Amino acid sequence: MLHNAASSSPGVMRLPSAATVNTSTSTLTSSTAVSIQKRGLASKKHKRIIKMAKGFRGRSKNTFRAAIRRVEKGLQYAYRDRKVKKREFRKLWIERINAGVRQHGMSYSRFINAMNTLGEEDKHEEHHEHEHEHEHEEVIRDGQMILNRKMLADLAANEPFSFKAVV
Repeated sequence: MLHNAASSSPGVMRLPSAATVNTSTSTLTSSTAVSIQKRGLASKKHKRIIKMAKGFRGRSKNTFRAAIRRVEKGLQYAYRDRKVKKREFRKLWIERINAGVRQHGMSYSRFINAMNTLGEEDKHEEHHEHEHEHEHEEVIRDGQMILNRKMLADLAANEPFSFKAVV
């Protein structure tokens, strides 16, 4: 063991300075010790998963094996909940339209039926002109507009006089 006399604790081990190293062995080691191995695709994959696991609890944020399980489950939840989000918003819009329509003495189902029959009449007239048009788009024709549930709910909540004109 080599001890440095200048160090404060006696158990500290110091390497010899560069002046004491034999020059004949340093030429051999300098050519072979330079190669540093880099991990390629696996490291990138691990880093990506660990980065996605940021904010998780326990080992799930640190270790790849635990993180990949939690990240995959999180992605499953995200996929499922994107569908649930659409479902929940549609329910909210229906509730808002129903509340707005009932203020004018009509039920939601009768209102939507009237809107659909109005839309069906207009679709039959325009069917031959624009066959590739989407059903859920807003269409303006002869001063009439077919609105989707999102727009109707917004009108019912924020513009009661405009909504009354639609009803």
